Amino acid sequence: MGRIHILVVGRNREIVPVLQRLIEQNEDWQCTVAYEDEEAILQFQQMQYDIVLFSSGIEEDSENKLRNVFRFQQPEVIIIQHYGGGSGLLHGEIQEALDQREAAHKARKNFFDGSLN
Repeated sequence: MGRIHILVVGRNREIVPVLQRLIEQNEDWQCTVAYEDEEAILQFQQMQYDIVLFSSGIEEDSENKLRNVFRFQQPEVIIIQHYGGGSGLLHGEIQEALDQREAAHKARKNFFDGSLN
């Protein structure tokens, strides 16, 4: 599977770097951070991300706008809302999302492989 690229969007300049550090403890995960909507959109346009993780503190209107932009540009992107709860929960949320994506890809592949026989 290669490196997983994660964009963390948050407002808290103390919490977001902690999330980045925790994410990058996994050598297969690479994290980029953005604090403002425009910065997040610009980052998203410059690289293909596997996951966008919203940290707490983002206003509902901003989150909805960003979700719409990200889904329009890359419908397969995983979007996670992380409310805190420690590094174990963070890693679990990311890994669960990746596992679900992998299972969906395998199911589609099996379906199409089976329908061609």
